[in-house]
Amino acid sequence: MKEMQKQVDNYISQFKEGYFSPLAMLARMTEELGELAREINHTYGEKPKKDTEKEKAIIEEIGDNLFVLICLANSLNIDLEEAHQMVMNKFNNRDKNRWTRKEEVKNNESH
Repeated sequence: MKEMQKQVDNYISQFKEGYFSPLAMLARMTEELGELAREINHTYGEKPKKDTEKEKAIIEEIGDNLFVLICLANSLNIDLEEAHQMVMNKFNNRDKNRWTRKEEVKNNESH
């Protein structure tokens, strides 16, 4: 994750404009999320693409979302590895008994 954040920062740093404001990036993230939703709906939902619509892949849209998220984190000096660890600690503690575990996982935890 640190390498991904560095790659994005290196890319953005070559331009005078730098990072957009957090609010502008949130708007961009919303736009990109909409594009991902559209692709998911075309692939797994009931809404087929129009003949005039360009073919896009879900992986490309996820990549676009990830790029904007990294830009937002970088602009706010947020370490995404730290953010990830915080959320995993939360899920592993607060939500550890929230979902029905698979037998295999239950057995492994008792050892």
